[in-house]
Amino acid sequence: MTVDTDKYALICDGYTPRWYQKQFEEAMYSGYRRAFLLYHRRAGKDFCCWQFMLKCASNPNNLPGIYYYIFPTYTQGKKIVWDGKDESGKGFLDYIPEEWLLGKLNSTEMKVKLVNGSIIQIIGSDNPNAIRGTNPKGVVFSEYAYQDPRIWTEVVSPILSKNKGWAVFNTTPQGRNHAHDLWRDIQTSPSWFSQKLTIDDTKLITREQIENEEPKRSEELIEQEFYCSFAMGIDGTYYGRLINKARLEGRLRGVPYDTETVVHTAWDHGYGDSTAIVFYQLVGAEVHIIDYYENHGEQLAHYIKHVHNKPYVYGQHYFPHDAGAHEFGSGMTIQRQALELGLKAIVLPRDGLEEGIECARSMLSTTYIDEVKCAVLIKCLESYHKKKNEKMNVFSESPVHDWSSHGADAFRYCAMARNHFGKGSSNNMSPDKIREMRQKYMGY
Repeated sequence: MTVDTDKYALICDGYTPRWYQKQFEEAMYSGYRRAFLLYHRRAGKDFCCWQFMLKCASNPNNLPGIYYYIFPTYTQGKKIVWDGKDESGKGFLDYIPEEWLLGKLNSTEMKVKLVNGSIIQIIGSDNPNAIRGTNPKGVVFSEYAYQDPRIWTEVVSPILSKNKGWAVFNTTPQGRNHAHDLWRDIQTSPSWFSQKLTIDDTKLITREQIENEEPKRSEELIEQEFYCSFAMGIDGTYYGRLINKARLEGRLRGVPYDTETVVHTAWDHGYGDSTAIVFYQLVGAEVHIIDYYENHGEQLAHYIKHVHNKPYVYGQHYFPHDAGAHEFGSGMTIQRQALELGLKAIVLPRDGLEEGIECARSMLSTTYIDEVKCAVLIKCLESYHKKKNEKMNVFSESPVHDWSSHGADAFRYCAMARNHFGKGSSNNMSPDKIREMRQKYMGY
């Protein structure tokens, strides 16, 4: 890409990048196609990424294309960029010269059409399927530590690898989650530009100012937000410490399918939302989670077909309490639809959320999880956390509903099923019974 960066800095209606933001831009203009900006809070990471996207989308040397600015949720995108303003009170959208615009801004879809044919759209990672099948040339992932990582690994990365598009990640740490893993993995990659900036680097704010404005802010939170430390666990997580304990004890590893033990499934079904399925075996007093599946926007038949295509001999299939009351795209209950599709669903009792979470916590101490097949589930369990009242600096007892909720809920239903129907049972079968089940359900 050949661009006069000084000229483009002037074109964006008064925007002049700070010294560290200019380093990022120059790296991208020099040929980098991937960048990770690990900036402290208030370093202006979204502002500089937005300006960079505007320059790329409007650049006359580039062919017109689609550009996505992705936030953890649609609502955050609207608040931070679409309705957001910089320190001077100027709106993010006001930096787009009027002569660049083709027609009016589309506030419903948060879409900007430019006269050169390019389109910029702000979206949320809470619906990763929304951009499947599209062909973006450039994507920014804002606050990636809070996003569903599959929007990058399963949706965007394959597209950009094929069309040689660019991707920029910006975030402040949120524990050792997927953002930490990506940051760690790219440090030895010559194709990635990475930049870590703390308040000691930018000099934008002092520690004294931080401590004065919020005296009760913990040392761990200051290290995370302003010194870019991954050491702090995810704030308010339900299972984070227990997953870390399982990792230290070697219980997150390869967990092979025991062919002499039946496989049970626990489902978190969605209505126009994601559906998650945990595949597990009870081996003595241990729980072996051997597989996991999650998808979005599919009918019940899709998930049942996926279950039947697995090479497992099944025991029971457990669904949450509302499967006996709510429908899944038709007039029948989920339980009834599942039965007609060849899967007998057992509906769990209606236990309270707190009771179910405590049951899941208890089960984690004897649980082994396959670290490859269930990598997404492990991340869900590490990230599932309580809502926080920022003004009062306290956590509620309600969980945040985000990308991690579905896997965490399916795991909770697994624990409830074990508690109600199978605690302490290995569900071993005799060799004759195994042969009978394989012949009946698998044809061999």
